[in-house]
Amino acid sequence: MATLKDIAQLASVSIATVSRVLNRDQSLSVTEETRHRILTVAEELGYTKHLKTGESHKPKQKIAIIQWVSEQGELDDLYYYQIRLGIEKRAQELDYDILRYFNDQPFTLSEEVIGILCIGKFSRVQITSFEEYQKPLVFLDSDTLALGHTCVITDFCTAVKQVVDHFLNQGLDKIGILTGIEETTDQTEVIPDQRLEHFRHYTSEKGIYQETFIFQGQFTAQSGYDLMKRAIQTLGDQLPPAFFAASDSLAIGALRALQEASISLPDRVSLISFNDTSLTKQVYPPLSSITVYTEEMGRIGMDILNKEVLHRRKIPSLTMLGTRLTLRDSTKNG
Repeated sequence: MATLKDIAQLASVSIATVSRVLNRDQSLSVTEETRHRILTVAEELGYTKHLKTGESHKPKQKIAIIQWVSEQGELDDLYYYQIRLGIEKRAQELDYDILRYFNDQPFTLSEEVIGILCIGKFSRVQITSFEEYQKPLVFLDSDTLALGHTCVITDFCTAVKQVVDHFLNQGLDKIGILTGIEETTDQTEVIPDQRLEHFRHYTSEKGIYQETFIFQGQFTAQSGYDLMKRAIQTLGDQLPPAFFAASDSLAIGALRALQEASISLPDRVSLISFNDTSLTKQVYPPLSSITVYTEEMGRIGMDILNKEVLHRRKIPSLTMLGTRLTLRDSTKNG
């Protein structure tokens, strides 16, 4: 369930201001724009306590959310925040309470927890430890079907094809990619980026694959900046006119490096990111991006877990969500 802290962080105000606005404190002096922003964020987060005239004290069943990122990491990467938001909105509709656990917070699940939703990438060791709780498990953003667990994932293959096909349709057949290497939080497993694997396969199929156009780092804005600077310095005039960044953070860093080098978008370089969080519309030029339905991923995961809890029957399944290429000013779209 969303908290006053969540609203305050997204609305860029203090928790006290959020509380007083939601409680209709007439003595508080804030601008109409600030008041509207707080109320809008509260509505988007599904926060409804301020709308209730009375509270029910009936105990609710509890669902646990385990994030593979830290609490600060979630704030830095809205992708995982939005998945959790989708879970919590649906859990509220289903009348569950939510317990959150981040990877930097040691925890032991309460006996009251009746099901677990795991967001992100987890090692086999970590998954085994979750299994010991003997509760229904659903994983989001990682394929755990082979391990016998239900999961909800994104269709990376079609997404990559959408990007490559768009560039080819614009006459751009030299395409670079910025991607990252991840590892599980217990540092026992390296996680290859499936987008890179599909990119290699599809561009090879099209006869346009070039190893020198691949740049790997971390999934951060700083890494995107460093990778694009390296591409500019090493490739010079051979810098490809099209780049696919495997996350919004990578794309935002790359955008800064291109602008520092006075490389015009989209005239000299077209850039497409992945995830399409709110950040893509807050930079200039606004970024074309693969839209991933993160909130829906959370809602679907919650619905699946709810069915497993209610019916006490587990049939492992994989649910794959499609994507959409959203075009903005960072690409040639004519």
